[in-house]
Amino acid sequence: MQKSQAWGVPAAGKPLAPMTIDRREPGPHDVVLDIMFCGVCHSDIHQARDEWSGGVFPMVPGHEIVGRVSRLGAEVSKFKVGDIAGVGCMVDSCRTCAPCTENLEQFCQKGMAGTYNSTEMDRKTRTYGGYSSRLVVDERFALRVPAGLDPAAAAPLLCAGITTYSPLRQVGCKPGDHVGVVGLGGLGHMAVKLAVSMGAKVTVLSTSGGKEADARRLGATDFVVTKDGSAFQQLAGKLDLIIDTVSAPHDYNAYLGLLRPRGTMAIVGAPATATPLHPFSLILGGRRLLGSVIGGIAETQEMLDHCAKHGIVSDIELIPIQKINEAYERVLKSDVRYRFVIDMASLES
Repeated sequence: MQKSQAWGVPAAGKPLAPMTIDRREPGPHDVVLDIMFCGVCHSDIHQARDEWSGGVFPMVPGHEIVGRVSRLGAEVSKFKVGDIAGVGCMVDSCRTCAPCTENLEQFCQKGMAGTYNSTEMDRKTRTYGGYSSRLVVDERFALRVPAGLDPAAAAPLLCAGITTYSPLRQVGCKPGDHVGVVGLGGLGHMAVKLAVSMGAKVTVLSTSGGKEADARRLGATDFVVTKDGSAFQQLAGKLDLIIDTVSAPHDYNAYLGLLRPRGTMAIVGAPATATPLHPFSLILGGRRLLGSVIGGIAETQEMLDHCAKHGIVSDIELIPIQKINEAYERVLKSDVRYRFVIDMASLES
């Protein structure tokens, strides 16, 4: 085992603090990443506070990881020392079930190995995330970060980017489509950038008018405030696709009414409570409701290559690890535009 410096939580709801963790020795197909940057996802907060239950502690969060390859296993062919690589929400899967063989490792029937708060596929070795100095991962689950992408601003692509890219690809977003993006946060701002890069007209739907200038800067054609309800009459039946990024409870039925016949609403936000859904919201108009999570490894690499081609990265605020507890509180207040990224060089401070 290798000792690695990290920040994590010793128990549910406790503040993040420095700790030392064990990383396994690299095997023949493993790469060792010296972590440079790690994004802060809202799900890190949920899990560190055990709001989704099932947390295993001590826990080191972080699944938006970009680092430099510092060591290679004897049989690694995908990378060389010095390459910039990324790791997202998973570090392995069974590789043999139907989803895995179809490049859908995120749906592994035996349960994929999460980057943290999980175990390796041996179901014994704990996994710890990117709020740390290094990571050991099989080359198959590491991504090539294309040259030209700012490594810090590319880190959130490993979660926020693929989470919004995948439903756009599943639905077949194309030039001329009218896409609605519900919520302009860490996920929403990526949805806007990606949909625009695919040639879509984008309307941002928000409960507040405070982000209209940002929405238009990101490429949105229109910005609609939904608070007074008139927006739902104004846009009724006009959208081809909706990407719903909101994690607070809200009325799915109202947003489904904005879709054209056979339009699709993709849910990528995860409210903590169930939301009533009226069957006629789907039946009338043949509308579809799609749940989407991250993509598989192949689709994630496709997303990174697409972002490099179109010059897309996340809008970030770079912080030292020592400000991570403050950053968590600011995320809960929506006081970030639009993703915190930790400069892991600060671990040495």
